[in-house]
Amino acid sequence: MPAKAGIVVLEYWKNRHFLHSSNHHGNADIIMSNESGKQLAAEAALKYVDEDSIIGIGTGSTVNHFIDVLVAQKLRIKGAVSSSNATSERLKEKKIEIFDLNAVGSIDFYFDGADECDPHLRLIKGGGAALTREKIIAAASRRFICLVDESKQVGVLGRFPLPIEVVPIARSYVARQIVALGGHPVWRENVITDNGNAILDVHGLSIVDPVALETSLNQITGVVMVGLFARRPADVLIVGGSSGVKILP
Repeated sequence: MPAKAGIVVLEYWKNRHFLHSSNHHGNADIIMSNESGKQLAAEAALKYVDEDSIIGIGTGSTVNHFIDVLVAQKLRIKGAVSSSNATSERLKEKKIEIFDLNAVGSIDFYFDGADECDPHLRLIKGGGAALTREKIIAAASRRFICLVDESKQVGVLGRFPLPIEVVPIARSYVARQIVALGGHPVWRENVITDNGNAILDVHGLSIVDPVALETSLNQITGVVMVGLFARRPADVLIVGGSSGVKILP
């Protein structure tokens, strides 16, 4: 199954239930508000796009808004380095040329969303199971522009389960090591990443030192990538919300 398939289906039915149940009008309002925030952030990010350049593009619903407004505004770029098969498919639909990171070297700007962000622009990513390629492209980029709606802001990371990509044969071993560190790993069943690996979602963490935790988790044999973007946080955070757009720092 493609990396995002299970997530997409789950989110579709959650949203459908919220939008069509008389008992969940509040949830429907929240969903619509968050989507509006994503749209505002995507539009604000356009000012960082240099025409005739190659940009990095991440994965997820906020990035999909960004791709759509990029095309709608007819900004002329050479193309993009994509972080996932799902994003590549969307870029192809929009007639945006896709480049291999190995062929272009470094990138000036990388645009992506996040599942959580703290006041220091450190992130949790990986809800769409594309964290490995996202982190690689972020590392190869001069500036990482992160786009979020205001619901993603937290004081301390960890409310959203921390995704960790692992080699399938090491899944149980890695899970035991995470338990020893105080986390509660849950295998994201029926989800295989674009790299052919598994995802463990780690619950119950209060991540007061994201850099130290990222370093510790990276040392566990079998871990491919950790969804903490702390050693390389975002350079710019664009937050869309009910009061408009905030750009940090």
